[in-house]
Amino acid sequence: MNVTIEVADWIDEDFAADVSGGLASFNAEALGPSRQLDLAVSVFADDELVGGLAGFTAWDWLFVKWLWIREDARGQGLAARAVEAAEREAVKRGCRAAWLDTLNPDAKRLYERCGFVVFGQLPDFFAGSTRFFMQKRFEVAST
Repeated sequence: MNVTIEVADWIDEDFAADVSGGLASFNAEALGPSRQLDLAVSVFADDELVGGLAGFTAWDWLFVKWLWIREDARGQGLAARAVEAAEREAVKRGCRAAWLDTLNPDAKRLYERCGFVVFGQLPDFFAGSTRFFMQKRFEVAST
């Protein structure tokens, strides 16, 4: 077998499709289908977008990728309301928990107020900041 390894500073669409597709197939065989579905929560004030949450659900978990509230709209509980809306939708989709990561100490405190707990951290991840990995288990009513 003649092996060549190349390194690039961009990710080609075909390369991304091949690698993600290969990994998805491997994971589906090992774990079962992920049923991955994007989840977006838009936050409007006076009909103007002031923030939102983006993530996805897969394997019965919600992953929060991004949460942002415009600076002039902060301090009104909008971030917590976005998290709550995402959690409600995740539970409807059959999720039992959520996870995320953050470098922002203010965001960490927000997530803790929302019931998330730290399950891991990378101290001095960048410029002296700690990267926190957090999770929250949902109370899902049994049927």
